[in-house]
Amino acid sequence: MNNETGELEIDLLRMAQALWKKAVGIVIAGVLAAAVALGYTAFFVTPLYKAEALMYVNSNNISVGSTKVSISQAELSAAQTLVDTYIVILNTRATLSEVIAQTKVNYTYEQLKKMISAQSVNSTEVFSITVTSPDPKEAEVLANAIAQILPQKIASIVEGSSARIVDYAVEPSEKASPSLRGNMLLGFVIGVIGACGVVVIRELMDDLIHDSDYLIQTYDIPVLAVIPDLLSNQSANAYDVSAGQQSKKRGKFL
Repeated sequence: MNNETGELEIDLLRMAQALWKKAVGIVIAGVLAAAVALGYTAFFVTPLYKAEALMYVNSNNISVGSTKVSISQAELSAAQTLVDTYIVILNTRATLSEVIAQTKVNYTYEQLKKMISAQSVNSTEVFSITVTSPDPKEAEVLANAIAQILPQKIASIVEGSSARIVDYAVEPSEKASPSLRGNMLLGFVIGVIGACGVVVIRELMDDLIHDSDYLIQTYDIPVLAVIPDLLSNQSANAYDVSAGQQSKKRGKFL
């Protein structure tokens, strides 16, 4: 509402009442949005699968170039930067190009790199290699190929290091994304928020005077008289009654 100073005032109680009156429509909008999200997810979104391989990296008296560093086993477990080094080697063009050549997949280096993620498991010397693909068998093959090729690449770059496969990847039986339930919930929330926004905007844009209480509460203007609405149901019923009485007197002429 615009007050005398031209500032916009929002009556929260009025907004709440307006939303409550349209509660059924708001819920219906949320349900429709959830149905649209479900249909779009089921028919237009490509499902993705993830296969994960685990590797263990052990390195004592590491030699990188001409620099030798001695790290104890306890220090190595907490050395996240060391694991990050192996992840960088994993993402190099030489490593992934060899993976592409061995598996004969139809991906470029850039495409395959986007499909791979690697991270340390609970800040230990074990790190996981995860491959995301629309084909579950392809995800398994790529993850295991990386696990086989990576130890050789690491040993050729970081002297004194060794990497072993802790667990091979298996073909995923369930898709990792998208989530039908999650997208339905998101669609419902978006639908409800959108419907609430429409109700609030319409209420703010409504500058009509619907009753005398609006004048009293908003502008503190006394109401001197009220003109009855002759088209209201009550007036119409009264007119029908009187007309009905007249029709009895006039017989079939009405």
